Amino acid sequence: MSNTQDHIGSRRLPAFRRKPINVSAEALTRETYLRPGMTLPLVIQPTIENVNLSVWAAENRDLVEQMLLKHGGILFRGFPVTTADMFQEFCRTLSGELLEYRERSSPRSRVHGNVYSSTDYPSDQTIFLHNEHSYSLTFPLRIYFFCDTPTVEGGETPIADTRKVLERIDPRVIQRFNEKKWMYVRNFGDGFGLSWQTVFQTDDKSAVERYCEASGIEVEWKPGNRLRTRQVRDAVTSHPRTGEDIWFNHVTFFHVSTLNPRIQETLLAEFAEDDLPNNSYYGDGSPIEPEVMAHLRRAYEHELVSFSWHKGDILLLDNMLAAHGRAPYVGERKILVAMAQPITRQAKATHT
Repeated sequence: MSNTQDHIGSRRLPAFRRKPINVSAEALTRETYLRPGMTLPLVIQPTIENVNLSVWAAENRDLVEQMLLKHGGILFRGFPVTTADMFQEFCRTLSGELLEYRERSSPRSRVHGNVYSSTDYPSDQTIFLHNEHSYSLTFPLRIYFFCDTPTVEGGETPIADTRKVLERIDPRVIQRFNEKKWMYVRNFGDGFGLSWQTVFQTDDKSAVERYCEASGIEVEWKPGNRLRTRQVRDAVTSHPRTGEDIWFNHVTFFHVSTLNPRIQETLLAEFAEDDLPNNSYYGDGSPIEPEVMAHLRRAYEHELVSFSWHKGDILLLDNMLAAHGRAPYVGERKILVAMAQPITRQAKATHT
C-alpha cells in the first residue's frame, strides 16, 4: 500500500507543480466579495485551516497580479498572519523589496524593516481619500495594509476606484486640469506639520536641494531656516500596465477646504494662504474654485467603499487604481503599512 501511494504521488506531484496557479487557487482559496455588486475589494479567503499565505502567494503571483489589475484591491482575510515579520514576508513575496518612507507628508513610525505604522494622526480626525505619494516624482505602485489590532469602533480604511472617480468628474474640470495640471505647495518650519528635516531625512540643505532638483521640486528657503516647496504634476495619468486613464493626485487631499472646519479656521487665522502648511493650486499657481473642490470631493465620496477590519486582514491595493483614507475611531488601532514597486514619471516644469 505504501509503495503504491508513493508511486501515485510521484506521478501527481509534477502536475501540481506545472499548474500552481489554477490548482492551488482552487484547492486552497476562494474568491468572494464583501457585498453583492461590490467588486472592490476582491476578497480571498482560505478554504482550509493554516494555509501559509506567503507560500500560496509565491505560487500564485500571476493570478494575484491579474486580479489586482482588474479589481484595484484585494483583501486577504482568514489567513494565519499574526506578526509584522510575517506581513513583511508576504509583501516581499509578491512585490520584492519594500520601500523606505521618503518625501514624507504625514507622521509614521518604523515598526519592522520598511514596515511602518499607518498615519499617526489623532483618532478623532478623518483622513481624506488619496493615492500614496501621488505628489512625488517616484511613488509606489503597490501599497499593503495589515490589521494587527482592530478598533472598538470605526477606524476603517475606506477605498475608492480612481477609474470610477475620474468618470464622475465633469469633463470641463478634467480639461482644465489637463491644460494647467496641479501644483502642491508646502511650507516647513512654521510650527505646524513635519519639519523639512523629517520629510527629507537630512539636516543638510544642499542634500535637500539636490533631491528636489532631481525630483522636479522648486525650492525656496525662507528666513529662520524655513522652507517652501512647489511641485507641478499631472492630475490625470495613465496606468503603466493597463493603459487606463485614472484620477491620480493629491489635489483634494491637500487643499485647505478639505480640512475639518475647525482646523481650517485655525490655520487660516494663523497663516497667510501662501504660508499654509499644505495647499493645492492649478499648475500655474492660480486658485482652484471652491465649487470645483466641492465637486471633486463628491466624486470620491460617491465611489467610497468601507469595511470593518478583522485581526490579521491584509489589504493589497494597486496604488494608482485605488485611493485610500481613514475613518475616525475609538480605542486602540494598529494598522501597519508597506509600500513596494517604485514607479517614476517624467518630471514636469515647476512654477516660477
